[in-house]
Amino acid sequence: MTSDPCCPLVELRQYTVHADRRDDLVTLFDRELVESQEAVGMRLIGQFRDLDRPDRFVWIRGFADLETRHEALTAFYSGPVWKEHAAAANVTMIDVDDVHLLRPADAEGGFPFPAVGAAVDRPTAPASSVVSVVVYPVDGDRSEFGRFLAAEIEPALGVVPLARLETDPSPNTFLGLPVRTGENVVVRVARFDDADAYAAHRDRWEERADLRAELDRRLTAPPVTLRLAPTGRSLLR
Repeated sequence: MTSDPCCPLVELRQYTVHADRRDDLVTLFDRELVESQEAVGMRLIGQFRDLDRPDRFVWIRGFADLETRHEALTAFYSGPVWKEHAAAANVTMIDVDDVHLLRPADAEGGFPFPAVGAAVDRPTAPASSVVSVVVYPVDGDRSEFGRFLAAEIEPALGVVPLARLETDPSPNTFLGLPVRTGENVVVRVARFDDADAYAAHRDRWEERADLRAELDRRLTAPPVTLRLAPTGRSLLR
């Protein structure tokens, strides 16, 4: 992780799509909707197929701040690229409203990518890595829970997170794209070299009944775990 995160404001977007059209959306997204969003002030952090849900497309984008988010979204969704490709994208989708608005949970919690607006060398080929996103619905203070993650959970499991995020309670100023409200979550993002490395991590977790019990005590509901495969042009991989 880095002390100079690319994105002080982050959207975690989970789309329900028609399972037989997910690859169509991935192809269109990687080809047309990456640089075109970054050109108006966003950072496309990652695009993923959910390995456990064939009807789910997950992506993450970031912004410098709330004002920049409003300006960038307005520019993109009223601009020529989205007007050209909106119909082809929308026909693949069922629901796009499962969105967490997040911020780095601490000074080192942001994604280790160049600042929004900086040029990046984006990949062009599939990756064998697995990206894990875990959403923890926290009972109580998010900062205290973040310290528990960093001090207890992550060292025990050998996890070095790419990012540790938490709910940003700022009002959604771009009403055309809803976000979840009334949330109190911490989100951990980690990378594993391949499916075997991820499976070994999960096995270690299953062996730690003590940690699972302590974690459950601090949550209002079970955590949501996403096991994700980066698309060919995902920056996060």
